[in-house]
Amino acid sequence: MVDLSNDNELVRPVPGLHEPDAHGQAAMLLVESLIHGLIARSVIQVADAIDMVTVAIDVKMEIAADLGDNQDTKDKTLGLLSVIRESLSLDID
Repeated sequence: MVDLSNDNELVRPVPGLHEPDAHGQAAMLLVESLIHGLIARSVIQVADAIDMVTVAIDVKMEIAADLGDNQDTKDKTLGLLSVIRESLSLDID
């Protein structure tokens, strides 16, 4: 059930319904665009980009607990990085 309010009450957030993080989305789009731009300009090879994303995945797995990430946050982050790696893999000649 959604919490309703009137002008005299504060609106309470509905548990489980979170808007996507705008900063995180912008960062992910920027980084992925940067990677594709570097590949398009032959600054790096697709295999190098895949290696960089793989390193990011490995680092996330190692430091997630130190960052205080819960399992859901860790899984979502690893999932996003895996999707980027998979999309880059499609560009391998």
